[in-house]
Amino acid sequence: MLPERKGPAGKRDLVWFLIAAALPVPWVAAHALGGLGLQHEGIAALSGFAILGAAFLLSWSMELAERDIPQSLALLVLALVSVLPEYAVDLHFAITAASDPTYAPYAIANMTGANRLLIGLGWAAVVLIACRKTGESQLRIDPQHRLEVRFLILATLWSVLIPLDGYLGLFDAAVLLLLFAAYVASAMRGESHDSDLMGPAALVDLEFQDLGRRVWALLFFVYGGYAIWVSAEPFAEGLVHIGRNYAIDEFLLVQWLAPLASESPEFIVAILFALRMRGSLGLGALISSKVNQWTLLVGALPVAFVAAGGGWRGLPLDGRQTEELLLTSAQSLLAALLICNLWFRRVEAVMIAALFAVQLVFPSTEVRIAFAVLYVAIFLGLMIHSPERRHGFLSYLSLRGHRQEGPPGLPES
Repeated sequence: MLPERKGPAGKRDLVWFLIAAALPVPWVAAHALGGLGLQHEGIAALSGFAILGAAFLLSWSMELAERDIPQSLALLVLALVSVLPEYAVDLHFAITAASDPTYAPYAIANMTGANRLLIGLGWAAVVLIACRKTGESQLRIDPQHRLEVRFLILATLWSVLIPLDGYLGLFDAAVLLLLFAAYVASAMRGESHDSDLMGPAALVDLEFQDLGRRVWALLFFVYGGYAIWVSAEPFAEGLVHIGRNYAIDEFLLVQWLAPLASESPEFIVAILFALRMRGSLGLGALISSKVNQWTLLVGALPVAFVAAGGGWRGLPLDGRQTEELLLTSAQSLLAALLICNLWFRRVEAVMIAALFAVQLVFPSTEVRIAFAVLYVAIFLGLMIHSPERRHGFLSYLSLRGHRQEGPPGLPES
């Protein structure tokens, strides 16, 4: 058990740790015993609490890991663990589609829904919470997150080309997986640094030397990661079955409800950072998750489909999936432009959230096309109107773009 630090702060930190560690226990035990005959409502509740507790543990693990490894690498590892449930669900759809073609649209639906949720809900929420906590009208993004922004731009530009031949194919996979490998290699070359810790992470850092801190960070990481792994898919399935009881469209459940369940750990982690006055780190974690999903996840889908015997051309894209993919690419393009100069303003976060909310409420072909065009129109308008944004965005396409420091002031409006 963690040694108790003297004073109210230490006791409070210890209580938070015990609560977070206890939340996954009921579902982990029920899962080990075969579910205990729980109904969908019980499964959703217990696995949801497990995900919540695990998210706290992962946030503390990553904060402790920053002492010893580059922050970019710590964010990458956190993002990978947080989105493991998303990978499991989406790869399941891709593998099943090899023998049952009706599952092919679900793989793209789940992936595009998860990616648009990350930006439209996750990024916007972190910025708005951080601005409220600091009393400022914008969130300053740490210059070291230029690495994530650069690879997000590169992956987004390639994603626009994917629907051209009607397949998410092996060549797309090769390009995206190479981008992911380059991202990992760049993250490993970053620098570790000391940062102010809060809560249970600060308690561990105070009470233990380097070895003890690393052991606790690893324990938080392993326990939290395992809890998410065994909880997220049952949580998503539980919510899906609950939704079906109310006659909600199954396609929309796959696209929005299941990703919301599987993405909730990283949302919670990022929001926790924002509430602790570390909004830049929270947003950095979500940007890293976006890069992971836009490279590794999208690249893995056709590989899984082909490996399962689905044909060498790759995962087929029908008209609906082409629209979804182009809309997701357009949203990603605009979002990357908004953060390229390392500021994210509150009004921009409201705009991103509002655009996402409207398309979520009206899921028709006309709305998808209209919003894809609108995202691109806003992107082009900002590129033309603001030389600073244009220079910032284009700098990431050069070999030295991600090494530049952030601007001294606000970008042009």
